[in-house]
Amino acid sequence: MAYSTYGRHVTMDLREVAFEKLNDIQFLKGIMYEAAAQCGATVVAENFVQFSPQGVTGVLVLSESHLSIHTYPEEGFAAIDCYTCGYTVDPAVACEYMKAALGGRVAGYRALRRGSGAIEDLNTLHLAAAN
Repeated sequence: MAYSTYGRHVTMDLREVAFEKLNDIQFLKGIMYEAAAQCGATVVAENFVQFSPQGVTGVLVLSESHLSIHTYPEEGFAAIDCYTCGYTVDPAVACEYMKAALGGRVAGYRALRRGSGAIEDLNTLHLAAAN
């Protein structure tokens, strides 16, 4: 069976997020699992690390690819990354959910089409760096 290599890759930087949210590994794990469910992805593995004195890195391995976060609570900053293969799972939906759950403001957003030739910007995804 042949699979499509088409994929979408969304990166989003959030600023002005509450320290408590960005330093709570269980909260972050919960919103990431819900973000994966919201976009229709299937979680196959996870890895979450709590840093000292603060900060969390979390990765969900999806059957469609991955969803990750790296936080700097002292800066109110979160870096979010979601890549999904295929046409049915939309990484923008996962990012929208995480933005809503974390709050703050979108400081950077990029959506790319990958796997079907040149990597290209996708300007039509609905988050489009709106706050």
